[in-house]
Amino acid sequence: MNAPVSPIDGGPPGRPRLLPWLAGLGALALLGVLAIGLTRDPHELPSTRIGKPWPAVTLPVLGDAAAAPVGPAQWRGRARIVNLWASWCGTCREEHPALMSLAATLRAQGRADQLVGLNYKDRAADAGDWLARLGDPFSMSLVDADGRMAIELGVYGAPETFVIDAQGVILHRHVGALTPEIIARELLPRLGSGS
Repeated sequence: MNAPVSPIDGGPPGRPRLLPWLAGLGALALLGVLAIGLTRDPHELPSTRIGKPWPAVTLPVLGDAAAAPVGPAQWRGRARIVNLWASWCGTCREEHPALMSLAATLRAQGRADQLVGLNYKDRAADAGDWLARLGDPFSMSLVDADGRMAIELGVYGAPETFVIDAQGVILHRHVGALTPEIIARELLPRLGSGS
């Protein structure tokens, strides 16, 4: 006498086999998830900080030991672009010409103070040398030596760029290198006309 066969493994002849159907449905579900993932821009990572205030943390100014630490309270009243960068970051070097061009545009409009650097996990001497060699596009660079501000912002790595409004609320985040096209399409419209 034969033992009964489970319908999951394959039942007696004439009965449907569930295991192949379940495997097929699982494969289709996996393909659906992968297809959705391929349609998303990896530079548009979700941020829990969008729509929330810039973290209330004051940081020292790079290259100016006498300056008082700066935080969002000193920025109120004017929208800002904040670019997280480091001298050890190869991608930051790639985006640097685009930042220099943005700085020239803002300077010509009397808005040079709207571009701020956030120097990330860097040695001050290395960061200062890097800006001296390549040019300094920032009105100031704040020092996040231990990366605590980056943690507050949910940063994945350098470079990342944020746009904050005149009230200090984060409007936008871009992960990765900036290009002139990204600056024109994503940053400048959110920066507004100077407010």
